[in-house]
Amino acid sequence: MPATLLDGLALSKKLREQLKIRVDRLRENGITPRLEAIVAAQDPASLAYVRMKRKWAETAGMESGSWEATAETSQAELLDKIAELNANPAVHGVLLQHPLPKHLDEDAALTALGAVKDVDGITSDSLGRLTAGLPGFRCATPLGITKILDEFGLDVAGKRAVVIGRSNILGKPMALMLLERNATVTIAHSKTQDLPTLCREADVLVAAVGRPELVRGDWIKSGAVVIDAGYNKVEGRPKDVGDVHFEEALEVAGWLTPVPGGVGPMTVASLLDNCVQAAEMQLGLNAV
Repeated sequence: MPATLLDGLALSKKLREQLKIRVDRLRENGITPRLEAIVAAQDPASLAYVRMKRKWAETAGMESGSWEATAETSQAELLDKIAELNANPAVHGVLLQHPLPKHLDEDAALTALGAVKDVDGITSDSLGRLTAGLPGFRCATPLGITKILDEFGLDVAGKRAVVIGRSNILGKPMALMLLERNATVTIAHSKTQDLPTLCREADVLVAAVGRPELVRGDWIKSGAVVIDAGYNKVEGRPKDVGDVHFEEALEVAGWLTPVPGGVGPMTVASLLDNCVQAAEMQLGLNAV
């Protein structure tokens, strides 16, 4: 029997409808959640992605804005902008869209941003809070994945989970968030020996390495939950493909996220959820 598809697009629509209700309540109390993005002016993909995030935010009744860093933007100007956004009580979330222009120090920018308005959950402060098990905004993509697991009733407690990828914005926080849910977690990477055999042991397999269709059907344990967090452009193919070979995985896995329409929409929905939570905290309605 083919795998059950984990429809992240449909779930994101449901969550955004719920967000609109929360935003309406905030607006009745004089607060409109606002998301601000800092994005590289010369990166068309990043600009398009930020436009989509802003559109979804505004559809939910939120406000949004963006500031474009150019080849002429200095590090001091970038840090001044972050300080301005941090100090503005009308701004509840700040998104530092990767990648910034190469001459700018992203690590320093993330450090300056800190945890309070880091609704993408990727600063060292936010990641440190995750590692220590302290409250804070969780990284948007892994958070979206956990929301998918919850929606479909997929309990990972006691299960063997393998995460392929060790980035600070996906692989590492994903592993920690699965560990929070009492999974037994292994992180795999480019130096991992005999990766296919390791993957075959996984009840939950998360592919987040950025290599098109790396994970083949014969790498997957029968009935496993397979989360494909990869988005890759392949020359000659009209659509992006994931890190998992979809057609092969569909015949083996029990549950599978499609690409597109799986993890991506839930990343944006989770980012907006974090921003609304930040506004609710300002009003004393909620805490993370």
